[in-house]
Amino acid sequence: MSKNVLIIGAGGVAQVVAHKCAQNNDVLGNIAIASRTLSKCEQIVASVMEKGAMKVEGKITAHELNALDVKATADLIRETGSEIVINVGTAFLNMSVMSACLEAGAVYLDTAIHEEPDKICETPPWYANYEWKRRDEFKQKGLTAILGVGFDPGVVNAYARIGCDMLDSVESIDIVDVNAGDHGRYFATNFDPEINFREFTGTVYSWQNNQWQSNKMFEISRTDDLPVVGERTTYLSGHDEVHSLSQNLGVPNVRFWMGFGEHYINVFTVLKNLGLLSEQPVTTAEGLEVVPLKVVKAVLPDPSSLAPNYTGKTCIGDFVKGQKDGKETEVFIYNVADHKDAYNEVGSQGISYTAGVPPVAAAMLVATGEWDARTMVNVEELDPRPFINLLNKIGLPTRIRDEAGDRPLSFD
Repeated sequence: MSKNVLIIGAGGVAQVVAHKCAQNNDVLGNIAIASRTLSKCEQIVASVMEKGAMKVEGKITAHELNALDVKATADLIRETGSEIVINVGTAFLNMSVMSACLEAGAVYLDTAIHEEPDKICETPPWYANYEWKRRDEFKQKGLTAILGVGFDPGVVNAYARIGCDMLDSVESIDIVDVNAGDHGRYFATNFDPEINFREFTGTVYSWQNNQWQSNKMFEISRTDDLPVVGERTTYLSGHDEVHSLSQNLGVPNVRFWMGFGEHYINVFTVLKNLGLLSEQPVTTAEGLEVVPLKVVKAVLPDPSSLAPNYTGKTCIGDFVKGQKDGKETEVFIYNVADHKDAYNEVGSQGISYTAGVPPVAAAMLVATGEWDARTMVNVEELDPRPFINLLNKIGLPTRIRDEAGDRPLSFD
């Protein structure tokens, strides 16, 4: 029996989620899309209909919603008969949407950790500050909540679990994210600029020697020869998945590395040094109170507008190092995605595609019962095999590189 889905958000990731839900609506049923801007939701509905994406007959509808309003969100869940909510709005919405799901009895999925607008890089592990405090409520109600089920966090958490299951013992997990694409603009971010910059303006937290280590952004780098995209330099960054993997897998070293070009680093550094990336309000000479970071967001290109001209590929994966049969072993489990292919299929660029396909796979696994945990979990707490197999089928194939070579990864 199919389960109806409510998508919160109307950006590039939501567009991918809507198309993929439509392509699999024999499992996911009717689709509702809601955000503050009704016209954006209507554009996504039109895009889905234009491509004839619906696998079987069903409804796809657009709704105006302030998702910070818990009652309004719960009412919309009930009104649309939605049994699964996929939250791909801003990370500031997580706790409100979660509360609405608890009130209305719906499954909750998101792709990023909750944030408060006036706080950056809170005390780790970040999930313990907000989401994990609601775990008992989901367990008591027998409701599933799957946290951070995009690509990173999300798929990379599953890769980490697979790596741990393959080896006898694991010393380190290093997640590497490289976007080797080109959007042709002077400067732009691949997802919400406000959330993007907040990741890199505070302390960089990593899990090393079974404890939290703090560094500054761009302080530590590594260079790897990666499949398809070649030799790339990445920088130690703070990121969501480190905060759950460090607590759930018992691995002494968990780090996240993000690729940046020199141009990005230069522009970022100037903006930061000028105070333009601050989340704290300032008052102009005219007496207007503004948040510098929100002004920067307003003048930068909308990430969804980058899609038509985006070229190149992404490579995201996990280096998992440890012992196997008494010998030191390292495996690299990864995915390569193509920006142009993503645009041709769903009208979004590759970063949105990699973030949007996994929550749909997770929703399908909840609908079929394979991932219906009936409590709150992070991805690494679930069986990764059906997830990887399903992603292979619906657009994000996984590969593995180890001593035996480089090959597709799937599970019988």
